[in-house]
Amino acid sequence: MNNQTEQDLNSKIQSLKEFGKDIVSGKEDKIQILPIIGQIEGHMNLPPQTKSTKYEHVIPQLISMEQNNNVKGILIILNTIGGDIEAGLAIAEMINSLSTPTVSLVIGGGHSIGVPLATSSNYSFISPSATMILHPIRMTGLVIGVPQTFEYFNKMQERINDFIVRTSKIDKSSLKKLLVQTDELLNDMGTILIGEQAVKYGLIDEVGGVKESLRKLEELIDNKNP
Repeated sequence: MNNQTEQDLNSKIQSLKEFGKDIVSGKEDKIQILPIIGQIEGHMNLPPQTKSTKYEHVIPQLISMEQNNNVKGILIILNTIGGDIEAGLAIAEMINSLSTPTVSLVIGGGHSIGVPLATSSNYSFISPSATMILHPIRMTGLVIGVPQTFEYFNKMQERINDFIVRTSKIDKSSLKKLLVQTDELLNDMGTILIGEQAVKYGLIDEVGGVKESLRKLEELIDNKNP
């Protein structure tokens, strides 16, 4: 085995370990699947036993899919409890900026920063039993109790709210009302939406599963390439 062949093989093995598929060869399927599961890992490494999605893995995947002419559509599968706010919002903005048609499907849960990730695609689905939890942003660890800290939290929340309103059908007043509910979450403000409720409020476009998501993605692909 020559050095080049060995390097290619090692690259494929590493890609399979990190992403669960080979994204090195460029031989992509027409529709690519992007799973976002567990906790969104940002600038801090999570414990190894924590199921996570690393934003430094997702970003090059998205760029690779966007650049590859063989990739006609992307199906984003979401089952996340949330995680790093900056990383999650960065991924959501990247998905929203793609020219490749995108459809998201929430299965299990799309909580916290998972909400803008779900609304970032061209069209969104949620399975009937899936849940979405909306709540104000939180910070763990030492927080300095000064006005500047409150202002930082407020601006961060506004960024998230503006993105959700821009990429879904919910209006800002309804979103803010859901965020400050006090009778649904223990020791916290917020709201739990299940399946059809997320559609009713305009967060998600439609209740459905894999079949419906793929059918819609095919429709978006056909509309882009008549």
